[in-house]
Amino acid sequence: MVLLKPALNPEMIRSLPDGSVDFNAIPLKLSDIDRNAVEEANKIKGITKGKIYSISIVTWGPTSKREKDIKMAIQEGLAKGVDEAIVLEDDSLIPGDQVTTASAVVNVLKKFNINPDIILAGEATIDGFSGQVAGRVAAKLGLPYISFARKIEINGNKIVAERDLEDYVEVVESEMPAVISVTREINSPRPPTLIQIRMASKKPQHIVKVSDLEKVEKQKKKMKEAKVLAVKRKQTIVEGKSLDEIATKLVSLLEQEGVFTE
Repeated sequence: MVLLKPALNPEMIRSLPDGSVDFNAIPLKLSDIDRNAVEEANKIKGITKGKIYSISIVTWGPTSKREKDIKMAIQEGLAKGVDEAIVLEDDSLIPGDQVTTASAVVNVLKKFNINPDIILAGEATIDGFSGQVAGRVAAKLGLPYISFARKIEINGNKIVAERDLEDYVEVVESEMPAVISVTREINSPRPPTLIQIRMASKKPQHIVKVSDLEKVEKQKKKMKEAKVLAVKRKQTIVEGKSLDEIATKLVSLLEQEGVFTE
């Protein structure tokens, strides 16, 4: 199982006249690190000869206006090797949070009676970057959780993974089933071939609503405000007869602005 999120594209942030974020104008795309998760799933599939499912929880809406973006993100996952996709589209989950998303993932697994050996996810999504969902899913399922995996090896029913902890690398071992979040360094995602893109539309896709599931936890937080960071430049020109004079004036101006003091 791979968790794939249609995420807000941070490279295309839009704002309203009052400076608040215009979420409706920001397109969705498949979260970047989720591409690494799909690539790793394909590697594991080649070893185990299994099947790759994907679960996507739509957390940005309204879904009626996001349909094209959502479909493109799911299609990309299918083209990259996912065999069957499940998408939860429901405006009652928007905007989503980590508690609700993890609860929804677990309920989708129960509804479709899927018991994966491995659940893969990116270490975080490009819009929220909380890095919580995979760990919450593991906790709800009572499964071992390996985070920040930069290398995964399958040995029978055991997983050996290298965890990137910045200052050092930790090697851990776990039995299946397990939940693993991967880093960007684990692989280099390959673009799908033309044949893979064409075949993607023929693969099974299931759209579900909250009402189709047993009990999805309610959201624990609400977004009150989101502002675009605006940078205003003073455009001050420093002139002088020599470089020393210009440097002295520049230092004086920076001191006046409180950038640094003597």
